Amino acid sequence: MGRLIRLILLLALLILALGFALINAKTIQINYYMGQITVPLSLALAVVLAIGALIGIFSSLGIIMRARRETAKLRKTVHNSEKEVTHLRSLPAKTER
Repeated sequence: MGRLIRLILLLALLILALGFALINAKTIQINYYMGQITVPLSLALAVVLAIGALIGIFSSLGIIMRARRETAKLRKTVHNSEKEVTHLRSLPAKTER
């Protein structure tokens, strides 16, 4: 059932993207240092959106990696603590006389 819902959502997104591309089918001229290129407006917007998403991913990569390292360190600490508690529970209790 979940696959069907995902497929329907993907199809709806594809239809919206196709509609967006048809509405923005006009061509634009992009000038850069070495020359110029003429592309459809929808393609230029999609490329700029993808570049922005990649910049966002790369800029947050450091924070994500730092959090993962700290999580791994904390998990190791918890594992060592649990192992120590298990070891201490297995020792016989000392009785004072």
